[in-house]
Amino acid sequence: MRRVGAVDCGTNSIRLLIADVEQGPDGPVLHEVTREMQIVRLGEGIDRTGRLAPEAIARTLAAAEGYAVLCREAGCESVRFVATSASRDASNADEFVAGVREAFGDLGVEPEVITGEEEARLSFAGATSALRASGAPGPYLVVDIGGGSTELVLGTDHVEAARSVDLGCVRLTERHLADDPPTEEQVWGALGDIVRALEDVSTTVPLDRVGTLVGLAGSVTTVTAHALDLPAYLRERIHGAEVPVEDAVDACTDLLLSTRSRRREMPFMHEGRVDVIGAGALIWRTVVQRVAHDSRLATVRASETDILDGIALSQS
Repeated sequence: MRRVGAVDCGTNSIRLLIADVEQGPDGPVLHEVTREMQIVRLGEGIDRTGRLAPEAIARTLAAAEGYAVLCREAGCESVRFVATSASRDASNADEFVAGVREAFGDLGVEPEVITGEEEARLSFAGATSALRASGAPGPYLVVDIGGGSTELVLGTDHVEAARSVDLGCVRLTERHLADDPPTEEQVWGALGDIVRALEDVSTTVPLDRVGTLVGLAGSVTTVTAHALDLPAYLRERIHGAEVPVEDAVDACTDLLLSTRSRRREMPFMHEGRVDVIGAGALIWRTVVQRVAHDSRLATVRASETDILDGIALSQS
């Protein structure tokens, strides 16, 4: 048994998983010790400026310092820190990387700004072990909707095809969905970006061969909580939940067209997602409708195991 730390630093949130990894008969198995998440909005304004804002860096480094303390206290033997879309796009990412290196200090962490392809591979690894164990039919299409990018990965035992596109809940909100609630014209503008991206994805990731469609990350899990009409954000109810396509689409549409004040009153809604969940829901709705049509699926699934679990597993 080996104790590891995994940090996923995205455009909207930074998350920590501390877990014990052991080798099982079918590969490494994770035993969760601690899982934390903070909304820091590292990628705020990056679609417009191409740079990480000083205040966004400060917020994120403060969270990273807290995570480093938790890793030390837990006795992690290794820690892997992965930064994704916002850091890939930023011309001053080196400033952020240097700050992370200093925050983790004696733990010897070398922050990695990974490619979209590596992000997709890690997300797939984190999500599919539970799918295989549940007997869900393959191939699996794993869709990870982040703040700045979305990864779509197809495979069963291994990745067969993958694409990363520069569409995420923060990026799309800042680009299109300015009003509260968004206007019809704004929604159509955002939808156009998503449809074009999916057409591009379909040239390399066959969307008509999907046996199980599973969505990852906060946008999808929040939509699922809404579709299930949960009284709070209940991770154990959301993880692995299978929702009819029509219910998922209706929940997405409701979140997209709701005012921020109404979203804020929803008992499962994280405050940091109130302003961007509409864009995330629109991305998920469009993916669900396209894949359900092309592969004739009746249900979709949500997973609480994702890139964070993949980062931990990669240290086995």
